[in-house]
Amino acid sequence: MKKQRTYKIKSYVNASHAVRWKSGTGKKHNHTWEIVCELHVFEGMVSFFDIEKSLNKAIDELSGKYLNDLPEFKVINPTVENVTEYLFNEIDGILRQNNAVLLRIEVSDSPTRSYCIDVTERQFPTLEEVQAEKDQPAEDHG
Repeated sequence: MKKQRTYKIKSYVNASHAVRWKSGTGKKHNHTWEIVCELHVFEGMVSFFDIEKSLNKAIDELSGKYLNDLPEFKVINPTVENVTEYLFNEIDGILRQNNAVLLRIEVSDSPTRSYCIDVTERQFPTLEEVQAEKDQPAEDHG
């Protein structure tokens, strides 16, 4: 049996949104979003301080915001599913800069439900590939 060792980091952010329906936009409401990230690290132990500091950059972009006003959600509906997709992409990119990859993310907008993206079956890049990726210029997300 092959063991897979992972780390989990849990974060919280307060943000509001209003879901857009065919019949119009729902009422603006607040959530304390819970974000649970499970990650694979390429080199032994992880510096939680460094990883959390990096993750907070992505998560803090949502803090206190009305998600519908953010460029990422002007066209894309700010549902828990789409927020999870957005955070997966942002956080996986950040983790790769820290010699890690995201395996699973769970985003909750209430204590009773979460939306998850799980790529635990993903083929891991080698450490050399991750380091080469870090040396490339960052994409412009603006």
